[in-house]
Amino acid sequence: MELDLRDYIKIIRKRIWLILIFVLVCTISTGVVSYFFMAPVYEASTKLIVNKSNEQQGLQQVDINSVNLNIRLIDTYKEVIKTPRIMGKVAAEYPQFNLTAEQLIDKVRVSSVNNTQVMTLVVQDNSYNKAVDIVNAVSKVFQDEIPSIMKVDNVSLLNEAVYVDNPVPVKPNPNLNIAISLVVSLMIAVGLAFLMDYLDDSIKTEEDIKLYLDLPTVAMIARIKVEDMAGPKAASTSSRQGQVGEPSRVTINQ
Repeated sequence: MELDLRDYIKIIRKRIWLILIFVLVCTISTGVVSYFFMAPVYEASTKLIVNKSNEQQGLQQVDINSVNLNIRLIDTYKEVIKTPRIMGKVAAEYPQFNLTAEQLIDKVRVSSVNNTQVMTLVVQDNSYNKAVDIVNAVSKVFQDEIPSIMKVDNVSLLNEAVYVDNPVPVKPNPNLNIAISLVVSLMIAVGLAFLMDYLDDSIKTEEDIKLYLDLPTVAMIARIKVEDMAGPKAASTSSRQGQVGEPSRVTINQ
């Protein structure tokens, strides 16, 4: 059986409270977890430029082959940084970090923009000051060690991470988490409503009989209250109450 737009709207309206409650619970839970249970994570970064240190810009013409070589070397340097040779030295020289070489490798992220000679080192930590110290230490050790590893001196520190008074955490982002939770929970709730309607094969109304069985309605039995069947006294009470409310009745359709 194919459903049209009115059928979809009818299903949603029939289970609107289920959808609203599900979305509300998920959204509030996400907000509470994001604001009160997730620890803030801060990010600090440095930039390194790959260029020959003995080149004097403005006095010599830029050698395009040298620039291209430096750009290709960046991929090598990105791998060299995340090795025990570099991170092990950082862990040894900075024991206050309480991090092993493997932990530092996992913590440091290295990236570069295509066709540039600039590398960016990024560190995330629950303490902004610690993130600054780690990324600066890794940058300094790499700059000191690369001449002996690659036999070249072409890495310079472009800018280092600095301390700020009121750092802003990069995650969690409560507003983004709440927005995502709202959208995802709404999709799940609507899907659940359609699934429940699809699995519900019971017939409840005259319209269902006409729609599924294509048969006319012969009779309709109204719901009878329990007090109407409790005896003469209860029936008398029920009849007095029935004068105010709508009485139970049986309808026969010809």
